[in-house]
Amino acid sequence: MISKEKIIEIATLLFVENGVKTITIDRIVKHLHTSKRTIYQHFEDKTALLEACLATYHSKIREENNDIIHQSKNALQAMGYMHQRIIYRASQTNPNFFNDIIHYYPGLLQKSYRNMGNFAHVELEELAKWGIKDGLFRKDIDIQVTSKTVLALLELLKDNNRFPVTEFSKERLTFGIMLPYLRGVCTDKGVQQLQDQEELFKVLL
Repeated sequence: MISKEKIIEIATLLFVENGVKTITIDRIVKHLHTSKRTIYQHFEDKTALLEACLATYHSKIREENNDIIHQSKNALQAMGYMHQRIIYRASQTNPNFFNDIIHYYPGLLQKSYRNMGNFAHVELEELAKWGIKDGLFRKDIDIQVTSKTVLALLELLKDNNRFPVTEFSKERLTFGIMLPYLRGVCTDKGVQQLQDQEELFKVLL
């Protein structure tokens, strides 16, 4: 029998690649070579399955971010590697994945993120504290405001409606949006470190 974990794995893959609206339970069943009964033994409906998929999706990102942070030499290096992963995931994700969730399942994305402890906010606040401790970030920055701003800028980088991919490359947006902001919160030491590690913020797809 197909396991619950396998159903979540395949459903997540299909949702991410195709968007949520077009992926029905029938399509998931066909892909798994199983029956609807098997799906409904584990999940009440498509919404419940999607919620489980989002939990897995966010959990993997949190684990990946934790690994990057623990392996990095400083906060700016960690942000560079995390930025690479964000851009890579965006390139592998159908824009309809998030658009469909927001439109057809309002509040579900935010609920899943909250259930994961708002991990991105927490991680960025920890990176800000680390950067201040090492003298890379200015001591007078508002950590909460800075962290929320960085997240907002990352979302802006993925806004293909405002910045069509045919005209604005991710690298162009990174160097036009993210890096100028980071320079603004850096000390002279941090600016030098950012220049030394600028390659990390180039898009490597």
